[in-house]
Amino acid sequence: MNESSPALSARRIVIIDDEPDITDLLATVLQKEGFRHIYTAATGEAGISLCREQQPDIIILDIMLPDLDGFAVCQQLRQFSQVPIFFLSAKNEDIDKIIGLGIGGDDYITKPFSPKELAYRIKARFRRDLMLSGMIREQRPVYEYGNIHIDENKGEVTRNSEPVGLTAKEYKLLLLLASHPDQIFSKRQLYRNVWEEDDRGSDNVIMVHIRHLREKLEEDPSNPQRLLTVRGIGYKWTSRSRES
Repeated sequence: MNESSPALSARRIVIIDDEPDITDLLATVLQKEGFRHIYTAATGEAGISLCREQQPDIIILDIMLPDLDGFAVCQQLRQFSQVPIFFLSAKNEDIDKIIGLGIGGDDYITKPFSPKELAYRIKARFRRDLMLSGMIREQRPVYEYGNIHIDENKGEVTRNSEPVGLTAKEYKLLLLLASHPDQIFSKRQLYRNVWEEDDRGSDNVIMVHIRHLREKLEEDPSNPQRLLTVRGIGYKWTSRSRES
């Protein structure tokens, strides 16, 4: 995750602390690290209400608050939220750490602390959560050819910003060609890569799929500009339209 990561900018963080200097500084550092949704409360009751309202992804909770102590707040939060809670405390006693972690806290940070270190701890926690839930995926390319966009991450194809409905084989065939622009593929190569079978009787199958792709992607399917036939050899996807 980097500073511009959408995964960070979408995360919601609630800070419950009655010291404005700390909340302001921490909010500033978190924003610089890529977080965009940061909410603060100065009392335990206000923090509980804020968490109910915002449904944050992580909560930073001071133990010493003017109304409820952080341990009591944590117990109430755990009645409706299981997101990570990071305790902040001026106390460094082991018993406080044991209590905090024992009632549902996920981390315990002693004041004074480095706001940047805390931001990195939060990033690390989100990264671990994503890995455990299987949500981290290799970022794949987005191919853009004029009015045709192919988003390999989403498995989506659009033409003039409108979704194009493709069958699984049509999409796989298009992706093979478009990810290797200007490279000529023989019918045998296409059949073996897309259908993963012996190429006996493949000519007609490939011709039908090429025709369908042209009908869905080309302005004039009878005069294709992107998906071209190379006579006697095969097909290729051009990086530049023949009209450009």
